[in-house]
Amino acid sequence: MKEHLSHPVVSDPGILGGTPVFAGTRVPAQTLLDYLIAGDGLEVFLEQFPSVSRDQALVVLDLMRDALLSAP
Repeated sequence: MKEHLSHPVVSDPGILGGTPVFAGTRVPAQTLLDYLIAGDGLEVFLEQFPSVSRDQALVVLDLMRDALLSAP
C-alpha cells in the first residue's frame, strides 16, 4: 500500500485507455474532483469507491492543492 501513496495516480494505456486512475484501481482520479464539485464530500466518494483508500484520496488532494498553489 505504501507504493500507492508514493504514486497514488497512474496512467497505463491498458487501463481505461491511459486515463489517470488511482493506483491499484480502475477509478479515474477525475472522479474524485467530480464528486467534490457536485457537492458530495470525501466520505461519499469513498463509500462509492471502496477500492480507493482514504490515504490515497488525501494524497491526491494534497498533490492537486500543491499544483494549484505553485501554478504561475
